[in-house]
Amino acid sequence: MKLKSFRGLIENDTEQRIHLHTNTGSQGYRISKFQLMGISENKDYETSVQIYSISQQGSHTSEVDFSDNTLLAAGLYGDSTSGSVQSDQTIIFDNVKFNQDIFIVHKAASGSLAINYYIELVPEKLSLDENTVATLKDIRNISRNAD
Repeated sequence: MKLKSFRGLIENDTEQRIHLHTNTGSQGYRISKFQLMGISENKDYETSVQIYSISQQGSHTSEVDFSDNTLLAAGLYGDSTSGSVQSDQTIIFDNVKFNQDIFIVHKAASGSLAINYYIELVPEKLSLDENTVATLKDIRNISRNAD
């Protein structure tokens, strides 16, 4: 099984799109790893990076809400230059399959530094039923957020 990995630097209060969709929707993915790392050990961080199945269209928040069914993963990262606090990250991701683009959102609780991310996805061929369910779920979520 070949993993697909993505890494990048995301600025505070921004969203990045990872293009995954195909014409047929038969290729699905599942998150297998999600990690965060500051740009330097000499910086203070209190930040949140979240991965969604639909665009958040500018409504970025550092608060994590697991009741949001479009949330695929969340990471909280903290670091302090004072030396009294070690670098810490909490990462949680859902074991759900998706077949559309995903959106990474970064919002700092304090400060405005960019942060590095690393994501590994497991490609999984979707059956016709899984393909239909995944696509319909995305359409329903996009419609609901447009209201």
